[in-house]
Amino acid sequence: MNIHEYQAKALFEQFGVPCPRGVAVKDLSEFDAALDAIKPPYVVKSQIHAGGRGKGTFTDGFQGGVKLARTREEAIEYARRMLGNTL
Repeated sequence: MNIHEYQAKALFEQFGVPCPRGVAVKDLSEFDAALDAIKPPYVVKSQIHAGGRGKGTFTDGFQGGVKLARTREEAIEYARRMLGNTL
C-alpha cells in the first residue's frame, strides 16, 4: 500500500500518535490560508509515492521536493514552484 505523507499523518492523528502539524493543499489558492494554520519555519513538501523527493529535480529544473522556508513569502515561492510541476 502506498500512501502520501499527509495521509499517514491523518492515520497517526486518528490513533493518537504524535506528529508535527501539517496542511496539504492541491493548488496555490489554498496555500495562503494553510500558512495561517501553522507557524514558521515552514517545510514545503511535494507529495509523491517515492523516496528521495528532497533530492529530486522537477521537470522545469527546480531542485528539491522538500524545502525549509523561514518566511511566508519564501514558502509561497516554493509552493508556486512545486504545485502543478512534476518531480
